Amino acid sequence: MNRRDFLKTSAIAAGLTLPALGRAAAPFAAAPYAPAFTPRPENGWRVFELVTRIEPVATDGPIQVWIPLPAVTETDWSRPMGNLWSGNATGMYVATDPVYGAAMLHATWPAATAAPALEIVSRCATRDRAVDLAHGGRMPKLPAAERALYTRATAMLPTDGIVLDTAREITRGAKGDEDKARAIYDWIVDNTFRNPKTRGCGLGDIRAMLETGDLSGKCADLNALYVGLARSLGLPARDVYGVRVADSRYGYKSLGKSGDVSRAQHCRAEVWLEHAGWVPVDPADVRKVALEEPPGGLLLSDPRVVAARNTLFGAWEMNWLAYNFGHDIRLPGSEGPETPYLMYPQGENRDGRFDSLDPANFRYTLSARELSDA
Repeated sequence: MNRRDFLKTSAIAAGLTLPALGRAAAPFAAAPYAPAFTPRPENGWRVFELVTRIEPVATDGPIQVWIPLPAVTETDWSRPMGNLWSGNATGMYVATDPVYGAAMLHATWPAATAAPALEIVSRCATRDRAVDLAHGGRMPKLPAAERALYTRATAMLPTDGIVLDTAREITRGAKGDEDKARAIYDWIVDNTFRNPKTRGCGLGDIRAMLETGDLSGKCADLNALYVGLARSLGLPARDVYGVRVADSRYGYKSLGKSGDVSRAQHCRAEVWLEHAGWVPVDPADVRKVALEEPPGGLLLSDPRVVAARNTLFGAWEMNWLAYNFGHDIRLPGSEGPETPYLMYPQGENRDGRFDSLDPANFRYTLSARELSDA
């Protein structure tokens, strides 16, 4: 996409005054801990710019990469505003996964390219998200195709056997979909823990977690466990893959990242409730607060953890960009395996797939900034 089209598309897509390129927002002051951790949609829209730079190591064979792009369009909280890209790849185009609509930039370099390089500039507008569960009304029915997609099993999210047995035990006595969804959320907060030694965001192999009894991991493990347990009971649920792009305004150091966000990927989750529609949840971030907030971690009974726990069933702070909902993604042009999810840059040469969790050797960086209002 050229610069003129990028600016035009951005303004139309967001319905916002587009910030001037090169002008950064004044950083907000570090907030003290806010006991009422309540993201507020009325706070208004924020515009973020994410720059992804890829410099794969040159080889004597061809190279290709796939870069996730912000592609979740939700009128109330996420409005992708377009992408610009440049580099010396001979082929660069946006590809879309046919099942989940996950968007990615696919770039290819011929053999013996001296210094392969690619840069993508993405803009997205976000607004804090909160669902009023107490006063929800009867929502339109979830379309049958979406219900089937978001209740089905995937390679890492089986919905039978130990997953179904565990979900039934967790929700024994629960009445209605909200009670079941809350029971699963509370069980995950109470019984899992964040493991700082887990690579990246984890794999999300929930059967292995339950069979071994090792209920540790990071967001792609703990939130995937939520999604799989919910789906096994017929509750539509989905992972939402993305990246943190700003510090938290609510005083939680663990729940934000700005500047260099190369390692700030974060997976969230949603569950469909008949009276409320898609409801945001994030039990993994409750465990992150318990592990990482000073001084040296907190008990679940600490007021800061309680505030996060109460908030993260029904609300998200949108200092985070959403890429997609995809599972088992087949990368176009690749003869390698499907990727369980598309949240990190992917790449390969004739020797195989690069390690996307090793940005120093794969050589990629992500940087984020918030843009001003005028």
